[in-house]
Parts: sequence; structure tokens; C-alpha cells
Amino acid sequence: MREYQLYINNEFVGPADGRTFTSINPFNQEVIATFARAGIEETRGAIKAAREAFDRGPWPHMSPEERAALIKAISDKINETSKLLVELEVADSGSTIRKAKEDVYLSARNMNGFSKLALADLNEQLDGVSKPGFSKNMLLREPIGVVAAIIPWNFPLKMAIWKLGPALATGNTVVLKPSQETSVTAMELAKLIHDIGFPKGVINIISGFGSDAGAELTTNPMVDKIAFTGSTIVGQQIMRAAAGSLKKVTLECGGKSANIVLDDADMEMAIDGAMYAIFYHQGQCCEAGTRLMLPELIGDEFMQKMIEKTQRMKVGDPTQMSTDMGPLVSNKQQESVLDYVAKGKQEGAKLATGGGVPKSPECKNGFFVEPTIFDHVDNKSSIAQEEIFGPVLSVIRYKTVDDAIRMANDSIYGLGGGVWSKDTEKAMHVARRLRTGTVWVNEWHLLNERAPFGGYKQSGIGREFGIDGLKEYTESKHVHIDEVGVREKKTWYDTVVPKN
Repeated sequence: MREYQLYINNEFVGPADGRTFTSINPFNQEVIATFARAGIEETRGAIKAAREAFDRGPWPHMSPEERAALIKAISDKINETSKLLVELEVADSGSTIRKAKEDVYLSARNMNGFSKLALADLNEQLDGVSKPGFSKNMLLREPIGVVAAIIPWNFPLKMAIWKLGPALATGNTVVLKPSQETSVTAMELAKLIHDIGFPKGVINIISGFGSDAGAELTTNPMVDKIAFTGSTIVGQQIMRAAAGSLKKVTLECGGKSANIVLDDADMEMAIDGAMYAIFYHQGQCCEAGTRLMLPELIGDEFMQKMIEKTQRMKVGDPTQMSTDMGPLVSNKQQESVLDYVAKGKQEGAKLATGGGVPKSPECKNGFFVEPTIFDHVDNKSSIAQEEIFGPVLSVIRYKTVDDAIRMANDSIYGLGGGVWSKDTEKAMHVARRLRTGTVWVNEWHLLNERAPFGGYKQSGIGREFGIDGLKEYTESKHVHIDEVGVREKKTWYDTVVPKN
């Protein structure tokens, strides 16, 4: 069993009160790690270290090239230890080994991408602010300061990279708190970062609970920005907590993404894509394609083929390459998903397949739920409107494309969406009308560190990735430089100033 301490001011330290917590493997419920639990005192210590590093340390004043080199070193370290990180991610989160390998690879690639983005010049020369020849005007973008990064349990390593990368690239210092459900790879990341040798206090990583560590991060006046990924409910709580000191916030929250199949779609590809959209990582993705909208013309044939293929999925041991779906992250999440299945039945949706716990002996000790599909779902129902965060697909039939778009937009969320069609022009017509931050055409889940990602409506505030994502970690400063140079020629000379 592994043991982890808190990483504060470039040192590994334990909690003053000695409190710890454990992580269990959701496949077999074995304890895999013990963590120091950061309380208010330790969290304040991490914040103070980050504050000192920003206000008095070299990091914000280093050249982009120097920062980029250190960020790139994190990418290299992830690649060097990828085998271990994959094993730990599987054991800690229930991720299948196929997904975990991809996650570790993408974490290294994303961090390498952020090292390149660190070289981007975000400053601008402003034209037309005053009459030509009167002044020169510049927009400077400067780091915000201390960033509190709070990440969820579904993609532990990737989410840590998504927060650290842009914050570091723009010269900020960070306190990162992973979810108490899946803290292992974030704390392993602390070891890699320590070996690289960042300036003291630039990166602090603390394991703990939202009730004390998280609450302190969101209210402490020495924190300048909160970068959060998680549920909409917690995002709302963070906004309220941040309001006391008007902290900047970026919130990547819930989703209930609509996946629209047009009647000219490549059916076999769309079936595979729809399954990938919902069953990837057991449906525990904020932008999962949880609402599948099928046209009446091809709906029955599509459903028959998708059900047959879904029933052939292998659910079981996530360490085996043949496994398609592993366990959910916890018993609490399993119970929540099964409650939604029961609610779907009560609301009159047709259970087409799944809906229970797998009976395989391989699954007896894990937090499993079968891949589940409901057909003929009312778009107003709970399973069509609320984020389930599990392998439950709601299939909604539509008569016209306008009906599909209307139902897709009839949601408090707006994070992801998809369109399947052989006609790109038709697909783009639908994509432009969807009120959502990302739309895939004949694809799903693929994100790129150079393209912005985020949500409309209650799916969040701000963007991650790309230049838009970098700007979220900066303050804008307008600098006006006079070019008149003669007192009597100032525009305000005859307005206020006495002439003698």
C-alpha cells in the first residue's frame, strides 16, 4: 500500500493533527493508498507558499522560454513513468487499462502542448484608441497570481494537467487539490515535479476533502483565482464562496449532451460513435453523449443493432485489455446510477437493455452497472434532463431536425454535442444551432489543448485549452503612452489647468 504526504513549498509534509484517509480499488475494494489529509492549517500553508512564490519569487518574472522548459520537463517525466501511472490510474479510478494508457499519453502530450503555449505572446498593440500620433496604446496580459485548482475524480491525472498547464504557462503559482476519491496520480505527479526542481512554492499539491481544504481554497483572500471542474451544484457553491473576495473563477461543470443522428448518417459508424460517446469510462464524463436523438426513419433499425452490440460488451476486470467497461468509482456512485435507472422505469421509459449489476463472478466485489439503454425517453424526464454520470443512455425519437435541435437545446446544460451525417453542410447547419461549447461532427470526446473547451449555460464559465484558456489565467492591463510631448498641445490643456 502506498503512502502519500502533502506537497507544500517543495517539501513533503504530514498534517499537524495526523489525520489520514484511504483510497480503495473500485474493482475489488482493496485499500491501495493512504493520504495525509490537509485541514485548514495545511491548506493555508500551501496558499501562503504559493503567495510568497508569486509575490517574491522568480517564477512570474522568468522568461517564457525558461517557464516552457520546466513545463516540458513535466511532460517528459510523465512519459518516463507512464507504466506506473497507468497501473495506479486503473487501481484508483476503475478506469480500463485501455483508457488509462490513453489518459497518460494525452497528459504528457497536453503538458507538452502547454509548454509551447507558454511561448505565445498574449500582448497586443491597440489601434484607434486615440487620434493618430496622440498616443501609443498596448494591452498587456499578466498572471493573475495564486490559482486554486480543484479537480474531480473521473480523470485524475488529465485534470491535474489541464489545470497546472495553463496556470504555469502564464506565470501563476498553484495550489492543486485532487478529489479525495482519486488522489493517487496527482500525488505521484507531485513527486515528479519535485524531482524537476521548480522554484519554491510554485506548485503545491494537497490531498483532502472539500469540507475543509476545498472550503479554505475558495474563501481565502490570498487566492486570486479558482479553476474548478466538477458538478454544477458544487460549481454554484464555489461561485458563492468566491464572491466574498471577488475571485476570478473558471468552472467546467455538468453536461447532458445531445447526440443527433441524421437520417443520412453512416449507420454503423454512428452506432459505434454513440456507444463510445456514452459508455467511455462507464459514462463518467461531463461531456458524455447521454441523449441520443434518432430520426423515426431509421430509429428501429439503429436501436436493434446498437442493443445487440451493447450486449456483447465485456464488463469486468479493468486491468485486462479485453475489458470494454470497468467499475464505477465508488459504491455511492453505483447507488446513484441505479437510482436513476429505477427512476427511468417509473417515468415510463422503455428499458431496452441493461439496467442492473452484472452477474459475472468477476464483478462481484466491484461497483459495476451494466451498460444501459432506455428507448422512447421523454426529453422532459429526469433521465433526459439530469446528469447521471454513469453508463445510462436516453434515446429520444424525433420527427424533424428542427424538433431534434429544439430538444437538444432544451436543457440547463450546454457542454458538448454531436451530429452524424454524410453531408457536412447539413451537419454544420445543425452544429451552428446547438447551444453548446463543443460540437463534434461524426466524432465524440476528442479534445485538443489548442482548441477551447467549456460550456454554455449551467455547464460552466470560461474556457480551458487554447489561447482562450490561457487568457483565463491572466489580468488585462491597458498602458497608454503619450506621444504629444508638448504641454500646450494636450487635449485637456484648455479644460482644467490654470494658464499662469
